[in-house]
Amino acid sequence: MPPVIYHFLCVTKYSAIGYSRPRIFLDFLQLLPSLPKMKKALVAGALGVTGRTLVNYLVSLRDWEVIGLSRRSPEFQTAAKYIAVDLSNRSAVESQLSGIGDVTHVFYAALYWGKNVFDEVGPNLAMLTNLVETVEHTSKQFRKVVLLEGAKYYGAHLGPYKTPAKEEDPRHMPPNFYYDQEDYLKTQSAGKSWSWSALRPSSICGFAVGNPMNMATVIAVYAVLCKEMGLPLRFPGTTKAYGEIMEMTDAGLLAKAILWAGENASCDGEAFNITNGDFNRWANLWPRVAEYFKMDYGSPQHLPLAQFMSDKGPIWERLVKQHGLLDYSFEAAVSWPFGEAIFDIEYDVMSDTTKSRRYGFLEWADTEEMLFRLFTQFQKMRFIPALRE
Repeated sequence: MPPVIYHFLCVTKYSAIGYSRPRIFLDFLQLLPSLPKMKKALVAGALGVTGRTLVNYLVSLRDWEVIGLSRRSPEFQTAAKYIAVDLSNRSAVESQLSGIGDVTHVFYAALYWGKNVFDEVGPNLAMLTNLVETVEHTSKQFRKVVLLEGAKYYGAHLGPYKTPAKEEDPRHMPPNFYYDQEDYLKTQSAGKSWSWSALRPSSICGFAVGNPMNMATVIAVYAVLCKEMGLPLRFPGTTKAYGEIMEMTDAGLLAKAILWAGENASCDGEAFNITNGDFNRWANLWPRVAEYFKMDYGSPQHLPLAQFMSDKGPIWERLVKQHGLLDYSFEAAVSWPFGEAIFDIEYDVMSDTTKSRRYGFLEWADTEEMLFRLFTQFQKMRFIPALRE
């Protein structure tokens, strides 16, 4: 319930004890300027690991009206409104969003996962363009777009790159759809009343199904399957990757950063690296993960993970039935190609977060604690079985 309405309902109780209605109304009007104004957010990609967490965070703040945009409807209860829309279809976007009213913020976490880097540019740019220009034409209160990018901006997907990466580092040889999206926002917002910011997280961890970019679910399901088959927990990536520096970003931390960037004018036209703030190596984390899941730790053994997990669906289905887990298919629960790609990175992945701290974002997260917290959450929500010896 909006704070203004809640306050009014509370005050009207005094009418029963002789507090006159005119006086109630006058007091209500006097309080209006000091009460927080409702803001309206469109969250694109609202069922992904970033979008889902952001929607829940905004709803909890009570001064946001939240509309989630996704291709499908949510499989969970939420106070947010969801609209199923294909952002690549301009006419559908205009039709579906024609009556949503004055949007103040667009938080953009939608992603087209293409066959190659060339295939990704057109669709990802079109989706952003369709949404931003529709909101421009329908909302008089439009203030800000916050675009979610990633370490791919620095070429982390291509091989070793300059680390720690800084926001002002030169771009790599295109194509890279993040470049096209950011350049579009710069051009489109020039001279207008709205602006943009871009955030660049690394390896976001949270909960979502049907989303390929989530290492927390990859690790959790892999560990559960190994335990069910009586195997020790072995790191499935390369031996070299086991010892390289890596980083992650807590989806809850990222949600706070998105709101910070969206509401602070000092962030207008700026990009920021957003990570947990610590650096790790799989060699240090993996034995602790085995300990958490109460499993034997095994030395690393490189597996083509997508290939080796391709026949494990029946084991997952058995676990779902045996433990009364949420009925997600094996394919929706985890993306093994994505996990394989991350586990096989044989070079440092490091982002410098000095700029975000300099601009005032001081939040951080301990990566090990984050993973254990998420694993515990997965058990409570019955995504994975409760731990047993």
